[in-house]
Amino acid sequence: VQEECDGLPLALKVIGSSLHRESHVVWKRAKSKICQGESISDYHKEGLLRLLETSIDFLDDVTRECFLDLGLFPEDRKIYANALLDIWVYVRKIEWHNAFVILSKLASRNLLNLTTNLGSQAAISYGNVSELYVSLHDVMRDLALYLGVQDNVLHTKRLLIPRNENSLSQKWELFNNIAFDAQILAIHTGPMEEKQWYDMNFSETEALLLFTSSDYFLPPFLKSMKKLKFLMVCNHGPKRATMKGLDALSSLIQLKSVRLESLSAHPIQNHCKALENLEKLSLSLCEGFEHTSTFNIKLKDFNLDHCSNLEALPLGICYMPSAQIWSISNCHLVQQLPYDIGNLSSLRMLRLSALPSLRALPPSIGKLGRLEYLDISLCEGLRELPEEIGQLKKLSEFDMRECSSLRRLPRTVCELSSLKHVVCDDKLGNQWFQAKSFSIPGLKVEIMEAQFGLDWLDD
Repeated sequence: VQEECDGLPLALKVIGSSLHRESHVVWKRAKSKICQGESISDYHKEGLLRLLETSIDFLDDVTRECFLDLGLFPEDRKIYANALLDIWVYVRKIEWHNAFVILSKLASRNLLNLTTNLGSQAAISYGNVSELYVSLHDVMRDLALYLGVQDNVLHTKRLLIPRNENSLSQKWELFNNIAFDAQILAIHTGPMEEKQWYDMNFSETEALLLFTSSDYFLPPFLKSMKKLKFLMVCNHGPKRATMKGLDALSSLIQLKSVRLESLSAHPIQNHCKALENLEKLSLSLCEGFEHTSTFNIKLKDFNLDHCSNLEALPLGICYMPSAQIWSISNCHLVQQLPYDIGNLSSLRMLRLSALPSLRALPPSIGKLGRLEYLDISLCEGLRELPEEIGQLKKLSEFDMRECSSLRRLPRTVCELSSLKHVVCDDKLGNQWFQAKSFSIPGLKVEIMEAQFGLDWLDD
């Protein structure tokens, strides 16, 4: 097998991982299949793809389908793991934790790479991996595309409409008013006006990925996508993009998850409020969010990150009675949280990470009686915790890494009877050890030194 790989590092790494601990018979079968491929001594792309296809043969059908979905994302870009998992949950109907196992399996086979920070491991058990990113070699992305997108564009389960300068290729006009079977659709474009879209029919599509680099008009055929469950609009341009044609969003009655990246979020969020079945809203690198007054009351999962110009959270943000996961991270200008954060009564997980200007937590945080996971890591300006923190009787995980201004714990932390694990620096560690000896004997105190990195910028 090594000889047939011609010494190519990627081929050796991927195929070696797929054959690890397999029987001699399996190795012989793999060698036989590899021998049928073309020579790749000159890095012949077709031959390399056929060679690497061997590694996919050892995946079960569900895992194989999940890997093939990766071909729809842009090359040389990191993928938010949460976005990929949403597709598998809402479209592939895979339970979240099983979807994460699949992601881990693909990584263990070297079919993709996972990048994370040290503080996100405990969050996995709560169904949130906000700090986890997926990347893959261009050849592996080509392999997923090669195997996952059929030549018959009308009947393929995945359809990729690639970028053609600043508009769609004229060949797509031939499919006006013709129904496509695609379950997942990805469209890569530049700026688009309404008249540049063709009248295409994607009534069977359940996940739509829109990648742009400028302001553009949402596809008018969005109105007819009644089965759509996941929508992602991602702008890879140098500045925030504004979307037009937003009226189409109100007709997406089955939509469960919306992810927006590098956009002017205010007008989009206002249209999302009409989506009664929306369960998850994720905003990354967006602006204009502070003007939003109300939110979907059925939201279960809310994520806001890297909104650099956001100084204050809108008051209505705390009226999410169904929210179980609420995450605000990397918003460096936010100085305070709404006083009524305690209204998020269904929360199980609260992330307030990398908010260096945040000075205090509202006393109403003590009303979060169902809260199990609290993350205030990298809140360097946080000077104290409220006494009400001791009212969090179900809190079991507490991440407070790199809170350099926080020097003293309130005595009420001794009342956190369900607390199992704390991550902190050595300065606060001594105080937690005292609390452990006094009233929390089962507490594990993990001392973690400061970590520095800007991996999230590397896309």
